[in-house]
Amino acid sequence: MRNLVILGAGTGGTVMASHLRKRLPRGEWAVTVVDRDNEHYYQPGFLFIPFGFLRKKDIVKPRSKFLPKETEFIQAEIDRIVPASNEVVLRDGRTVPYDYLIVATGAEIVPAETPGMLDGWGDTIFDFYTADGAEALAAKLKTFSGGTLVVHVNETPIKCPVAPLEFAFFCDACLRRHGKRDKVDIVYVTPLPGAFTKPVAAAALGALLEKKRIRMVADFNAERIDASARKIIGYDGREVPYDLLVTVPTNMGAEMIERSGMGDEFRFLPTDPRTLRSKKHENIFALGDATDVPASKAGSVVHFQSEILTENILRAIDGRPLEPAFDGHANCFIEMGRGKAILIDFNYETEPLPGRFPFRVFGPLPLLKPSRLNHWGKLAFRGIYWRLLLRGRRIPFVPSRMKMTGKKRPAAAPGA
Repeated sequence: MRNLVILGAGTGGTVMASHLRKRLPRGEWAVTVVDRDNEHYYQPGFLFIPFGFLRKKDIVKPRSKFLPKETEFIQAEIDRIVPASNEVVLRDGRTVPYDYLIVATGAEIVPAETPGMLDGWGDTIFDFYTADGAEALAAKLKTFSGGTLVVHVNETPIKCPVAPLEFAFFCDACLRRHGKRDKVDIVYVTPLPGAFTKPVAAAALGALLEKKRIRMVADFNAERIDASARKIIGYDGREVPYDLLVTVPTNMGAEMIERSGMGDEFRFLPTDPRTLRSKKHENIFALGDATDVPASKAGSVVHFQSEILTENILRAIDGRPLEPAFDGHANCFIEMGRGKAILIDFNYETEPLPGRFPFRVFGPLPLLKPSRLNHWGKLAFRGIYWRLLLRGRRIPFVPSRMKMTGKKRPAAAPGA
C-alpha cells in the first residue's frame, strides 16, 4: 500500500483529499489527512462577525464531516517533515510515512512580529482574521463612541488581500446607517503604493475610498506600535495616531515548516508557481496559503490550484512530466456595505479589468463595479463552499484558468 499524506484539513487539504480519494485506487493508495483540531472555519465569514451579521457558530463545522470516506484523519500537532526519510513526525512522537506529500497548512497571523502590537492587544488593538479576534472586535465596536479608527495592513502577503478594504467599507456603511459617521475618522494604512497591487484596480478602489471619506496612508511600513500613545510609527518616521486600531498583523506559514528547515523568511514553502511542486523535493507538493507562489492567498485560488494540482500529482505518480498549468487565477468579491459588492478576476499576467463575468455582454456579474448581484454572489458562496468546493465538485462557469471573455482592457494613454 502506498501513502498519500496531506498536512492540513482546511480548504486546500480537504479539497485535495476529495479530488484524490476519487482518483487513486483504494486497494493501492491510502490517503491520510493530519490537522491539530477538528474545527473547519469558513474564513470569509470572519469579516461579517464584527458587524453582527454572523456569529462564530455560523461559520464552523467539523473538519471530519467533509473528508471523504476511506480517508484516515489524524488529529494531532505536526512537529516537522523529514524529507530524507519521507515521513512526518507528530508532536506526540508518532511518525506518518508518505510516498507523496501535500502541504496545505495555511497561514496565520503573528502579531508578535511587530514590536508593541501585543501591548494593546484586546484593548485598543484588534484583528478580524481569527474567529476569537472577530468576536472580540464585535464587542469593542459596540462601545466605540468615536475618534480615529485605523484599518492597518502590517505587511504583505496576507490572506484575502481585499479583506482590509472590505472592513473599511463596512465600517463606513454601518456608521452611516447608525448616524455616527461624522464622529469617526476612518484611515486605511497600507504598505502598498495604493489600494491594490495593480493600477486599474488600485485607481478604482482608491476612488471609492476617497468617495467614502476614508483617508489612505500608502507606502507605510510599520517599525513599531506605541500602544500607550496610540500610534503606529513607520520606518520613515511617519506616525499614524489611532483611538481604535484594527490591524492585519504579519502573516506567516505554519511553525512546523520552519522546524522542518523548508520555509522562507515568512515560513512559506518555496513552490513552483506553475506546477505547485516543491522547488526542492520532487514528491512534495503544496497549495494555498502555505506556498510562496505570487498569487493571492484567497479561497478561490485554492479552488483553482486544486484542479491543476490533482492532475500533476497523478502525472508524477505515473512518471509523466508535470503540466505548468496554474496561471495565478484569482477572483474575489469585495463587499462595499449597503448591499453592494465589487468582483475582480485576474491572474499572474492580467490585472483586474472592467467588464462582465463570466459571460460577455450578459454577465451577469459586473467586474470592478459595485452591484447588488455581486453582493448576493458573495453571500451565496458560503453555501457553495460547504456543498460544492470542499467536496471537490466543479463550480459551473468558473474554470481553473482565467478567461479574457467579457473583460475590457483600458485604452492606452496618449503617447504610450
